[in-house]
Amino acid sequence: MDNRLRELREARGWSQGELAERLEVSRQTINALETGKYDPSLPLAFRIARLFDARIEDIFFPAVT
Repeated sequence: MDNRLRELREARGWSQGELAERLEVSRQTINALETGKYDPSLPLAFRIARLFDARIEDIFFPAVT
């Protein structure tokens, strides 16, 4: 799954650590999400979408093959 998480985070001037604190996850989780090594659980995807005032499908989308 691809995502716009890094783009959205950087647009707000947040570090991975700051985003992690806001979402109550580890910085390593944010890194894994941004690099596509980890797909978020549905509850985490909803928290991310709420934080960025966006729809889940505007942040996460199928990887182009």
